[in-house]
Amino acid sequence: MTNAHVISGPTPGPATKPRGAWLRLSAALSEEICDLADREDLTVTCAPGKGHGAPGCFIPELAAIELDGSHLGHHPDTCDPSRPADRTRYAPLWGVLVHEAAHAAHTRWTPTPGTSAAHVDAALVLEETRIEAAQLRRRPADRRWLRASASSLILADFTTPPRGGAAAGALVAQPLAAPPTVPASRPNVAMTPWNAARAAGLLLARTDLGILERAETAGLAATIASVLGTNRLVELAKLWRAAHVTPDEDRDTMLELGRRWCELVGTDPNQPAPTEGGTGTGNTNQEGSKGSTGAPSQLAEAIGGALAAVEKAEAAALGTTSADADAREQRAHERAARVARKVFNVPNQPGPQRGPTAVARTRAPHPAEQSAARRLARALRSAAHREPTVTAVTSPMPPGRLRMRDALAADAQRAAGAIPTAEPFTQTTRRPVPSPPLRIGIACDVTGSMQALADPVASAAWILARAAAHVPDAQSATVIFGTRVRPVTSPGVTPARVAEFTARDSQHRFAEAVDALDGIMDLSRTGAARLLIVVSDGIFPAAERALGRDRIARLTAAGCAVLWLAMDERTRPIDGADVVALTDPAQAAAVIGTAATRALRRA
Repeated sequence: MTNAHVISGPTPGPATKPRGAWLRLSAALSEEICDLADREDLTVTCAPGKGHGAPGCFIPELAAIELDGSHLGHHPDTCDPSRPADRTRYAPLWGVLVHEAAHAAHTRWTPTPGTSAAHVDAALVLEETRIEAAQLRRRPADRRWLRASASSLILADFTTPPRGGAAAGALVAQPLAAPPTVPASRPNVAMTPWNAARAAGLLLARTDLGILERAETAGLAATIASVLGTNRLVELAKLWRAAHVTPDEDRDTMLELGRRWCELVGTDPNQPAPTEGGTGTGNTNQEGSKGSTGAPSQLAEAIGGALAAVEKAEAAALGTTSADADAREQRAHERAARVARKVFNVPNQPGPQRGPTAVARTRAPHPAEQSAARRLARALRSAAHREPTVTAVTSPMPPGRLRMRDALAADAQRAAGAIPTAEPFTQTTRRPVPSPPLRIGIACDVTGSMQALADPVASAAWILARAAAHVPDAQSATVIFGTRVRPVTSPGVTPARVAEFTARDSQHRFAEAVDALDGIMDLSRTGAARLLIVVSDGIFPAAERALGRDRIARLTAAGCAVLWLAMDERTRPIDGADVVALTDPAQAAAVIGTAATRALRRA
């Protein structure tokens, strides 16, 4: 492949391997890539000079991702990518990792080896945003990271990558300067139809995906239209939108879209792609030489201006001081605690209630529910188990196990008149690892459209509460939300009966339900495996949806997983939640139990 981000075959790179802090950071990133790419076989290497001249690259044959650590902007010792809040400090590099994860998950086709044709290059340009579209369908919350990395990726696509890697010494952990707030360089491109179309495929296509804002690329769109004409730009947009919905393995469709792209631009699809300086089939514009030998072309200025606008907006978004963030978090914590007291500190325990959003009745659990609770308890206990850590320490003196090889080496050293350095005694210590706590909150919508899930969720809430009672330091709570927010199960209380409710409300208090669960379960505080499960169609008023988006963003930033159970295609989950299709309501308990077990294993 000629794609700068996908390297076909194991190509030679820097001879040195990351070590020290860079090695530890690479291992931490390798742990996180499993969720980003939905693959278990990937490894990540991050160090200055990696990436084969690009900010990052994916090597399919090695199942490996390389990141250029020069874009980190911080000392690697201070970075902990397992903490979602920490990723904001190096958002551009994390965004590059998300982009390469999208390649690993969705780039399933390759052109014929040795092929050098314009239609292949055009197809690879379309592939860059196709895989991001697929990633956003799978993980909508990744939009912010792809946006943060847009400038780094697009500049790398338009500039000639540096040859070779960093010097050997560069791989040693060194403090790095923070990345500039505006692009360090502008792309050196001629104002030709090919380059204009390429800019459209890399920037305007990302605007269509919502990664970039239309205001940020409006000037570029006008410049591209002046080169290609409005009609050709509209036809190109149809091609990249078709690519965005093309299946991962459909190589023929992608190459055909590349051919149609070349025909629109006026380039022979079977000849090599035009060069940046304006040479090659189809580059007849006289301004073609301007981008390579003289002042930057108007197209280069427009690309640089769009990227600078993105960088400026990102810098402003991250400009909130830590003191302001701490104060905002404290206010949110106090609000959640206040709502939790109102919802859960009621005179009576959850049971038959009156008024809207009520628990209508209780019943004895069915044998199948009791059996499911026992199975889930066993699964949670197994997931919470941690093997003890084993540490072997050598010493020249007892206590410990004597290793004869080292004892003979020590004798030989003494016989030679040297100071013995061999340590023949080994002492092994085993330290138990405490099981991580588990905190799970379930929020169930009880408006009229959710009636089909009322009984399955009530059953799942009882099963989860009973199972949690048999797992050390595991707690769960369930609330229903509609006109009001009411508790179904409470933490620390093992329900003897199943509390059933009906879904016939006409209002939504989703944000209040999340606050109640956060306040009672500490979902926004670290130190436990935390999971929020939302059962709703997501059809909320605009104001309630905005409040819910803020709540979910706060929880995910704090490391709490958010799972949204969707019944059908009408469901409108809020960005930031992992969506799971629930076509059979009877499977609600199994899906919730699996999510709880997964959260505990990853803690």
